[in-house]
Amino acid sequence: MAGHSKWHNIQHRKGAQDAKRGKIFMRHAKFIYTAAKEGGGDPDMNAALRSAIEKAKSDNMPNDNIERAIKKATGTLDGANFEEFSYEGYGPGGTAVIVQVLTDNRNRTASEVRHAFSKHGGNLGETGCVGFLFQRKGYIVILNDKNSIDEDELTLEAIEAGAEDIEVSDEVFEIFTLSEDFEAVKSHLKQNGYEIEESEVSLFPETYNELEEEQLEKVTQLIDMLEDIEDVQDVFHNVEMN
Repeated sequence: MAGHSKWHNIQHRKGAQDAKRGKIFMRHAKFIYTAAKEGGGDPDMNAALRSAIEKAKSDNMPNDNIERAIKKATGTLDGANFEEFSYEGYGPGGTAVIVQVLTDNRNRTASEVRHAFSKHGGNLGETGCVGFLFQRKGYIVILNDKNSIDEDELTLEAIEAGAEDIEVSDEVFEIFTLSEDFEAVKSHLKQNGYEIEESEVSLFPETYNELEEEQLEKVTQLIDMLEDIEDVQDVFHNVEMN
């Protein structure tokens, strides 16, 4: 993964989402709902819910919205039943794309996702057609804006806690873990005084697809259209977005 900063992709995605704040809150609410539905409404006992709440708060989602989503999931308020699943397909230039959705209407979501692929020169595939090209890993970002962090010291701390790898680029430390070690590594780094800028368990491509400029533009348009769909939670792909 050297040379391909996940942090750049995250910044690209968040920048595009800044103008979609209402939809972002809705997506966070769905994630919180599902996590609470599956593991209970206490974030201290539910790591998935705790992570969902942290992400919502990082996007400045109001506490009232967060509490409402938890209450719906635990039966305090009436709410729709959501299910989480993924679509897999190909974008321009053979780009591998996985679309993670959370929806209360599969038919609506399938139609919207299929339309986005077909409009931008891609096509949906069978489940598993590109999934093998990705790995699920824990991911932690620590910024070093003032160059106050000793790289060797942080590397030793991360590895001691169970991290698989650490990459340094543009004053950014990117730490990768096995998904099952994510919470332990994150907690260890916090306890040792490191301020975490971003953290998630996510899908990462094994290799990146190199595209011509015209193909990259089409892939960008496809991803933007997919992310505009209300039921879409995230879009994973094997193209570096600069």
